[in-house]
Amino acid sequence: MTHCLILGGCGFIGSHLADILVERGFRVRLFDRLNVDTSRVSHLVAKAEIVEGDFTNEADVANVLKGIDVVYHLVSTTLPASSNQNPAYDIESNVVSTLRMLSMAREERVNKIIFSSSGGTVYGPAHKIPIPEDHSTEPITSYGIQKLTIEKYLALYGHLHGLDWTVLRPSNPYGERQDPQSIQGAVGVFAAAIKEGRPITIWGDGSVVRDYIYVKDVAEAFAWFADKKGTSRIYNIGTGVGTDLNALIKILASASGLKPHVNYLPSRKVDLPVNVLDISRARRELGWEPKVNIEEGLKRLFREA
Repeated sequence: MTHCLILGGCGFIGSHLADILVERGFRVRLFDRLNVDTSRVSHLVAKAEIVEGDFTNEADVANVLKGIDVVYHLVSTTLPASSNQNPAYDIESNVVSTLRMLSMAREERVNKIIFSSSGGTVYGPAHKIPIPEDHSTEPITSYGIQKLTIEKYLALYGHLHGLDWTVLRPSNPYGERQDPQSIQGAVGVFAAAIKEGRPITIWGDGSVVRDYIYVKDVAEAFAWFADKKGTSRIYNIGTGVGTDLNALIKILASASGLKPHVNYLPSRKVDLPVNVLDISRARRELGWEPKVNIEEGLKRLFREA
């Protein structure tokens, strides 16, 4: 039986991925930071192994890799909006720690690694919409740079050591279990503000366009690789449909039946004007495509909150 490790398994995407893998009969081990909130995976306590540790600690990572066939690398210690404040920490905690993990995974004879990159940050300013996987990569955040750097090291380990690797570049996931207190994830933050009667803060005039994808659709894309292999190495995971912030607020209002209050602040340099992903490669090669549109996804979010 295939034994899957999800690094970041108690998180937003990781918990949904764990649900699918457990349901499909895979052995699942979840690894997340010390004292992590395990409420997202409390229903899996009897079905999956949950291990707490420090991704930057070699001993913790070496221990959790033992007996593993497939590694899902969903860990990130930084966020796009804050990563530029301390690029050195971003590189040390993410890139260097991942390199150590790759060496240990090779020693443990891990079969393959699936890495969660970032379709929202690795490309930078787009000169083609929707953005295909072969688009130029000019990130404007340290977060995007470290994600792209890890992609390159995966390719290097594949070339030097025969590592089987796949990179998925999700766009902007949203849905149940998203942390409303995080500064990342407009949908979760906006939805919480609407429910609590607080004003929504928008940086700029609300014209920023993003590709919002329901988290369970993202998890399905990751789960596909547990026992299969794609033709390509890198896949965009989004919807191919853009929604600007003003339109997003209108859809949230309709889904919740509540009237939002919005405060507009000056735009930020870290916010790209448009980011919408071309997902034709995933459709063609994996047979994967999103099943839930944003209107239905937001209804589910409010219904299950």
